Amino acid sequence: MRITVSGPPGSGTTSLAKYLAAKYDLTFISAGEVFRQLAREHEMDLSAFGEYAKRDPSVDKMIDARQKEIGENTRDIVVEGRLSGWMVENADLKIWLNASLHCRAERISGRDQLDAEAAREKTLERQRCEAERYLGYYDIDINDCSPYDLVLSSERFKVEELGSIVDAAIACLKQ
Repeated sequence: MRITVSGPPGSGTTSLAKYLAAKYDLTFISAGEVFRQLAREHEMDLSAFGEYAKRDPSVDKMIDARQKEIGENTRDIVVEGRLSGWMVENADLKIWLNASLHCRAERISGRDQLDAEAAREKTLERQRCEAERYLGYYDIDINDCSPYDLVLSSERFKVEELGSIVDAAIACLKQ
């Protein structure tokens, strides 16, 4: 089974993807983790590295091409990334998570040890930068949820509850 999990920064995509990988014994790959690692290697925060990626499209295109290749050629996998639902066209189940900016900024604040306002501003800037890049590179409107089978609120539901909803969808797909 191929599953993609996408959503804006702080929506819980990594948590859900890891939950699904563990529960269903799937390989887990994360485009966001690759991007964060590259930012660290360049000694930049995510916003600065996003701006760098905007000037050097090869960064995103390399990550996206690799995600697509691995996702489409691996049978039992969960692919987490902002564009995974668009890139892994042969996925059996495509999930989009969302939550309010306030909720996501709080999560990012705790994760990245930022004050709430700084997390909010960095999140907005990252979203703006990513949306611009994806539209320019691939003509993808990141707010278009049409490729997704499930669109879920991670603000209302915890990862285990989201997992239960996805479990039901997987059970239906296996019938």
